[in-house]
Amino acid sequence: MPTAGTVNSPTGFSAYTDYTLASLNLNSVMRRLAQGTKGVVDDGAGVAISERMRSQATSSNMAMHNTENAVSLLQTTDTWMQQISDHLARMHELAVSSADGTKTSTDRTNLQTEFGALQNEIERITESAAKFNGQSLMDGTFGGAGGVKIQVGADSGQTIAVSIVSLLNSATVDMVAGGAKWVSVLSAVDTEIATNVSAAGGAISMVQTAINFIAQQRASIGAQQGRFEKTRGALVAYENQIRGAENKVRSIDTAREAADLMKFQILNQIATAMMAQGNQLGAGATQLVG
Repeated sequence: MPTAGTVNSPTGFSAYTDYTLASLNLNSVMRRLAQGTKGVVDDGAGVAISERMRSQATSSNMAMHNTENAVSLLQTTDTWMQQISDHLARMHELAVSSADGTKTSTDRTNLQTEFGALQNEIERITESAAKFNGQSLMDGTFGGAGGVKIQVGADSGQTIAVSIVSLLNSATVDMVAGGAKWVSVLSAVDTEIATNVSAAGGAISMVQTAINFIAQQRASIGAQQGRFEKTRGALVAYENQIRGAENKVRSIDTAREAADLMKFQILNQIATAMMAQGNQLGAGATQLVG
């Protein structure tokens, strides 16, 4: 039989070995091209490095979302404080109007009606209305004295504290007037505007102090918001950079792999042809004997 000569053909075995190696290399190249990345069998150390980089990138993206939540929180707080500031400004106008000797007691009573309504609305905002994600912002229950920590990085300890002053805290309202609660301060003002010119003058001073205090707190809120927005920008840049670095470590060189694909396809075809030629060498010997 013509195939009998292949049993101990060194040339055939050599061609088969080359064919096997070419097939393995071809399969590896095709796998990398299909996946677009290196596997652990291709670059174990590089894959380990890239996995750590991927974790940093994804966690940094989540930290960026945390900063966006913090910005939204601060924007919400400022919106409520703007409402309080607007109400205080109107109360200041009413107090100034009441501190006018030409006004009658009836006039002051009418001014008092609006003044009291504004005071009640500020009290409602402070105690219950000002919330974010179900959490009260200005009644002293948000975060306590140290504020609320926001994770702004992929690693432990990378936090920034959000601090919102309590408007129902005695230490806070000491800065406003006399150590009474915020709502008590406004209640006291509420009883004074309609009494006489002198009482209205005192109300002007107290409301002005409250206006200044709210303005200072809004400045603090703005500064914190600016810090978080800068942190968010830094996180975006960091994530892009780390993803780029990870891509260089993990991704394949497509042009080189495509060239290798063609190379190993050709070698595979040649090795197949050489196995066929090797098989024929032994067959020639049997024809001479026969």
